Amino acid sequence: MSTRDERADATREALLRVARELFGTHGYAGVGTELIVERAGVTRGALYHHFDGKRELLRAVYEQYEAEVVAGIAAQMTAAQGATDPLALLRGGLAAFLDICTDRPFIQIALLDAPTVLGWAAWRDIAERYGLGLISAGLQAAMDAGQLRPQPIRPLAHIMSGAIDEAAMYIANAEDPAAARLEIEPVLMTIIDGLRP
Repeated sequence: MSTRDERADATREALLRVARELFGTHGYAGVGTELIVERAGVTRGALYHHFDGKRELLRAVYEQYEAEVVAGIAAQMTAAQGATDPLALLRGGLAAFLDICTDRPFIQIALLDAPTVLGWAAWRDIAERYGLGLISAGLQAAMDAGQLRPQPIRPLAHIMSGAIDEAAMYIANAEDPAAARLEIEPVLMTIIDGLRP
């Protein structure tokens, strides 16, 4: 990689890091591009070189967040691969995601600003692109182990994804996200348990 490419990558990463911090703390509407470029130590032109504007910067921040969340949950599940209970792994992955949904910056960026600013369809597309594969794999492993009734995986994964998204929104919009997280987990697990043979 050339020095120029390295500088470009460093500039893009600085913009993403600063935007994530600011969006997570102040919300999308509370942050201007002037503050982002000032804190990142770059020019306004650099921002528009890498992103079409603040909206596209939010999209990139949200995608980065989703990728990290899914990678983190997948790593937890992989670390527990010695476990012989795929259903327990699936339930553990769901619980880990609900934990993330109580994180203030995640709530602000992924659950409040992204669906509003990007639009529901774009928000859903990004969430599915990163999480649907993990959900499908967890459900399929539990089916293969005979812990869940066999059924078409694609529609089931979509239904579960919708339930998980609604659980996340329930947490995000609650006055007390930690209490809402404790309320919603048994409901989500009851849905999973209802799929047992």
